Amino acid sequence: MSQEYFVYIITNPNNTVLYTGITNDLASRVDQHKNKDNPKSFTAKYNVNKLVYYEVFENVYEAINREKQIKAGSRKKKITLIESINPDYKDLSGEL
Repeated sequence: MSQEYFVYIITNPNNTVLYTGITNDLASRVDQHKNKDNPKSFTAKYNVNKLVYYEVFENVYEAINREKQIKAGSRKKKITLIESINPDYKDLSGEL
């Protein structure tokens, strides 16, 4: 079985703060955000814990490049990306 890598966007309950990240274990990473495992982190400070977008990659370099691309984009581009698959900003962590 090949390794999978995930680029994801999470937000806060009001959908006003967006955080883009990368991981090889999306379910565990989202749990870390939800449980505020690092209380001084950006995501804990702004209560960013709702998974609203993710992409799956088999190649870590492709995932890293995609994360950089998303992070470099405007907020508007991130919103368009999220709304293209999740217009209601539902928490997708239940799919994992």
